[in-house]
Amino acid sequence: MEQRKNAGRWLGLLFIAFLLGSCEQEEEGLELQPHDQNKMMGIMHDMMAEMETMPMNSDPDVDFAKMMVMHHQGAINMASEEMTSGQDAEMKAIAQKIKGEQEKEIQEFNAFLSTYRPDQPMNMDFHREVMESMEKMGRDSDLRVITGDTDQDFAQLMIPHHQAAMENARSVMEHGNSPVIRGMAQKIIDSQRMDIKELQEWLLAHKQY
Repeated sequence: MEQRKNAGRWLGLLFIAFLLGSCEQEEEGLELQPHDQNKMMGIMHDMMAEMETMPMNSDPDVDFAKMMVMHHQGAINMASEEMTSGQDAEMKAIAQKIKGEQEKEIQEFNAFLSTYRPDQPMNMDFHREVMESMEKMGRDSDLRVITGDTDQDFAQLMIPHHQAAMENARSVMEHGNSPVIRGMAQKIIDSQRMDIKELQEWLLAHKQY
C-alpha cells in the first residue's frame, strides 16, 4: 500500500514538472517587444497624442467629424505600415481594404466640415463619452501582446482602434443632429464591426502561443 502511495506521489510530481516545463517552453517561444520600441504602437500613440490636442468646443457633429479625420488617419498610417512591412497576404489585404475605406471617409468628413454650420452648443455628455472612449482605447492598446511581428501587431492594435471609433459613432448618433453624420456613423459601425470579426478570426488562426 505504501509503495502505491509513493508511486502516486512520484507520478503527480512528474506530471506537475511536465506542465511547468510546457508552460516555460510556451513563454520562451513568445518573444515580446517593448511598446515604446514598436513601430505600430508608435503610430497609435502619435495618433492619440494628436487627438488629445484637438479643442472640443463645437457641436457634436463637428467635433465627431474633426476627431474622426485624425482617428482615420491613424488607421491609414497603421495600414500603410502593414502593407509595407507585413508578410501575411490575408492581413495585407485587410489593411488595404481599411486604408481605402478610411481615405474615402476622410474626404466625406472634410466635405461635411466645409459646408456645415454648427447649430448646437458644446455637449458635455458627448465630450465625456468621447474622452472615456479614447482613454479606454489607450488602455486596451497598452494591454495588447506586442511582439514586433507586423501582421500580429496590426491585427492586435486595429481592434481597440476600431472599437473606439464604433463607440464614438454611437455617441454622435445619440447627441448629434446632422443626418449626414448619423449616416456616416452607422456606416462606420457596420463596416468596422466586420473588420473586427475578420481580425479576431485571423488572430485565432495564427496564435503565437
